[in-house]
Amino acid sequence: MPKIVILSGSANKNSRLNGIIQYSRSKLEQAGHEVSIVEITELPAEDLIHSNWNSAAVQKALTLVEEADGVIAASPVYKAAYSGVFKTFLDLIPQKGLERKVILPLFIGGTISHLLVIDYSLKPVLSALGATNILGGVYAVDQSVIRLEDGTFHLAEEISARLEDALVRLNEETALISPKVTI
Repeated sequence: MPKIVILSGSANKNSRLNGIIQYSRSKLEQAGHEVSIVEITELPAEDLIHSNWNSAAVQKALTLVEEADGVIAASPVYKAAYSGVFKTFLDLIPQKGLERKVILPLFIGGTISHLLVIDYSLKPVLSALGATNILGGVYAVDQSVIRLEDGTFHLAEEISARLEDALVRLNEETALISPKVTI
């Protein structure tokens, strides 16, 4: 069974990014994936800021990344880049820590004008961490994810369709590399 880890770089528990993450997790679990979520803001802040690789919480999160076949890189966009919280965690991943993994970026922002943040801001960092199979990703604007009164989210049809396509691709690509075979 392929393993997927979702790295959530949202600093806000009520972020609309959570709607995209919840949708993705549900679809991947239905497809038979084992899905884990790393809520980066739940890691000890001091350990993140001081790059404390010996922290039990950081070690656990990094182990989830290491064992994953696929990684969903999820972040809100602030000032034309992914969140600082997200970058702080990326800095803890070893230099080749994303090698042989399928990466799916999922970003949300206030305006379509930051659409290229995935290509110009995120992909170079992921490549520096060894990622070579980076899928196109999904960028959504805030207005396409509606927070409902019961705490759940409704995704606009256009976003759910693009997300569905991206998840199908992630499913196909991770199936090619799982289970891992040691040579």
